[in-house]
Amino acid sequence: MPKLKTHKGTAKRVKITKSGKVLRGNAASHHFMTHRTKRNNRAKEAPSVIGGTIAKKIKKALGE
Repeated sequence: MPKLKTHKGTAKRVKITKSGKVLRGNAASHHFMTHRTKRNNRAKEAPSVIGGTIAKKIKKALGE
């Protein structure tokens, strides 16, 4: 069976941790941040975990 190619668009947007979790960045966290609370802005800095069936599809797209 041939090797699978990595989907580069997905690879630039997500990261797979050593334990196998899929992390993504949060949307709306780059500009127009002044009218939001500081707590909200800090929360958007941290990555979010993707779970379920979507995480399985992402891992397949990355060749894992």
